[in-house]
Amino acid sequence: MSTSANNQKLGTFAGVFTPSILTILGLILFLRMGHVLGSAGLGKALLIICLANLISILTSFSLAAIVSNYKVKGGGDYYLISRTLGVEFGGAIGIVLFLAQSISIAFYCIGFGEAMASIVVTEIPFFPQISAALALGGLFLLTWLGADWATKFQYLIMGTLVLALISFFSGALQQWSPSTLVANWYGNPQSSDFWILFAIFFPAVTGFTQGVSMSGDLRDPGKSLPLGTFLAVGLSFLVYLAVAVVFSGALPNDTLARDYHAMKRVASWSFLIDAGVVAATLSSALASFLGAPRILQSLAGDRIFPFLIPFAKGSGPNNNPRRGILLSLTIAGATIGLGQLDLIAGIVTMFFLISYGLLNYATYFEARSQSPSFRPRFRWYHKTISLAGFLACLGVMMAIDLKIGVLAVAILFAIYQYLQKTSGPARWADGQRSYQLQQARKSILAAAEEIEHPRDWRPYLLALSDSSERRCQLLSFATWIEGGSGLTAAVHFIQGEGIRIQRLRHQAEQELRADINRCNSDAFPLVINGSDPTTGLQTLIQSWGIGPMHANTLLLNWLEQGPDQAREKRELLYGKNLRLAYLQGCNLIIWSGDEESIAALAEKDGEEKRIDVWWNGDKTSRLILLLAYLLTRNEEWTGATIRLFALNYDSSSAENEKHLAAQLAETRIKTAAEIVTKMDSDTIVSHSSEAALTFVPFRLRGDLLEDLSGKPVEGLLSRLQMVALVLAAEDLDLDAEPEEGGMAEVVAALDHFEHSQKRAQLARKEADKAVEAAQATLAAIERSGKNFPEDLLLRIEAAREARNTADQALHRASKEEAKSAVASKAVEELGSKTE
Repeated sequence: MSTSANNQKLGTFAGVFTPSILTILGLILFLRMGHVLGSAGLGKALLIICLANLISILTSFSLAAIVSNYKVKGGGDYYLISRTLGVEFGGAIGIVLFLAQSISIAFYCIGFGEAMASIVVTEIPFFPQISAALALGGLFLLTWLGADWATKFQYLIMGTLVLALISFFSGALQQWSPSTLVANWYGNPQSSDFWILFAIFFPAVTGFTQGVSMSGDLRDPGKSLPLGTFLAVGLSFLVYLAVAVVFSGALPNDTLARDYHAMKRVASWSFLIDAGVVAATLSSALASFLGAPRILQSLAGDRIFPFLIPFAKGSGPNNNPRRGILLSLTIAGATIGLGQLDLIAGIVTMFFLISYGLLNYATYFEARSQSPSFRPRFRWYHKTISLAGFLACLGVMMAIDLKIGVLAVAILFAIYQYLQKTSGPARWADGQRSYQLQQARKSILAAAEEIEHPRDWRPYLLALSDSSERRCQLLSFATWIEGGSGLTAAVHFIQGEGIRIQRLRHQAEQELRADINRCNSDAFPLVINGSDPTTGLQTLIQSWGIGPMHANTLLLNWLEQGPDQAREKRELLYGKNLRLAYLQGCNLIIWSGDEESIAALAEKDGEEKRIDVWWNGDKTSRLILLLAYLLTRNEEWTGATIRLFALNYDSSSAENEKHLAAQLAETRIKTAAEIVTKMDSDTIVSHSSEAALTFVPFRLRGDLLEDLSGKPVEGLLSRLQMVALVLAAEDLDLDAEPEEGGMAEVVAALDHFEHSQKRAQLARKEADKAVEAAQATLAAIERSGKNFPEDLLLRIEAAREARNTADQALHRASKEEAKSAVASKAVEELGSKTE
């Protein structure tokens, strides 16, 4: 930005403090403050003032924290919320904020009309609305010319407001009476409800974010916004408290409640109150007129709603949003037709409570994510302040009008859902990802604290493929066997080292991401390089994952066709790498299928989507059955059935069938089971040629892959539709009880430790008693030794026996305590092993 352009920007006083204080000390102060005091009484009125300002103060803390964390551009509250909570929340609140500001223009213009109607005595019909429309036209001209012209007009308004307040205080203090103040402490019991009066008053404190709406026109938003906002909020709070106390001591409640222009009765110069009302309403309307189009311009510039894109265009060196000004003019003009100030006040209150609530929540959301990037320059902040502000806004909304509050939240949620479905990729980084990473960290740490159990097993897959053409089908199968519960890393290996390889790794990762997106997969891309594939694979299996999440399954495509000699060498290397992975505890799955078979799956009905499982009653069989079940949890396999062929029986006798049924019942996986006594590739083909997918166990003999009959698996793959060859390195317990596994070992060790501890404590007590008895015997000998010398030898022997008994008890206690210490150490070691 050029120096001349930056010099045209606004500072703290002109850009933040002035528009904020003029909007706060506005219409409500001069035309509705007396009504609130007279209806509620001074006690409740002070409570209303404090509660409303509490919300503004809490929100100011949130505002100060978030605007001092990064550079704020045009759009005010919308910009802050959208850059924190994302496109959906940002778009929803952007619409709400624009409407709130545009309706506020009409709200203040109607107040101007009411003031003019009290000043000018006329019988012209709809004179307040006509006056409001004329004021709207004049303000339109000022905003059309630009923010610099409007801010110059604000200084004249501020001077008028200061004179009006001087006139009020000087006159009211002369009429102030302690007895009147005491009499006005309680209001009329038959007056308006507390929350209705709160809704009427609350727009008085909504002006403190006007500076945020002007953020695009500020020289240093990060510095000006916190300082200007707190000064405006603090000063206006003191003014409202002072006005309430002085006003209640000058006039009785009946007059205050009935006469909207009661302030003129006590002022030294009543014409200054009229001037103050005019100035206050016009200044507040002007501030809203400046803010609303800039919110719309920022919203349109983000291209969230296509129909709003034309409003992104600005005019002049300061990018004045003239198209947004015209739309705000239209909305305000239509609202003026209502002509009901209190009704519009309630609507404005709801809109601003929503926006302030979300602003507080956005700041809390950002702080709670513990992101290292959240480093606000404003130091007097804690996330609980923002949470309290959010809850206060929500609670007040519901208290004012539960139905309207629920409706407002529902509308906001509806816009959010619409944008979630229709919005494209975000054009900025928001706080969502940071929050999700923090939640992932918490979850991983919490899971690491728990003891591992067979019930927790999930497939964490390393899908290896160097062929972009065959990668998509492999990733599709990986998604199937994840079953919505596991994770997949799509791995590509590059052989070589050095600087040149880093460039190739970057290119390969981009291609890998493109393949993942094209295949509509949720896999994570991972490119590794090394001196040779075998070393790279070993390192990958040992290092992939974090905490309790680590690779447990290796997934590969079956070898491509090629020259016989080259293929034989590749098969040996293929088998060697598979064996290394197996020895490191990785389950092996080899996928054989093509895109045509996957595409044909969508045309099959439930019965045709048959999954065949070849079962041998071992750990590979249990893994296969679980993978087949996970497959059925995918939408593509809806209605699929699992058929199981058992190979681990010598006959299909009733007893064997009963045994098989009992085994399968424990897995809680629905299957149609059949015993097959002959095992060879022809048998598998004859039974499974019509299956959509067949799971077959295999084994490694040396570096060669064989089926259970000892024949090469290659002869089987080309004769079936889709095949998954499986070899399990882990033994999964498909019917594990909560008390089994590592937990059972820890519980047993704990029980042993507690038992040892109790025995040690009991032994120590017995030893202590024995020592006491020995000491008592010796003491008795000493006392009676002179009286009974003939029994001295007997008494000495008794003392010796008591001492021996005590020594033995102490020895037993020491042994039991040692056993207890060993048991405690065993518990600790077992706990560390199972984590």
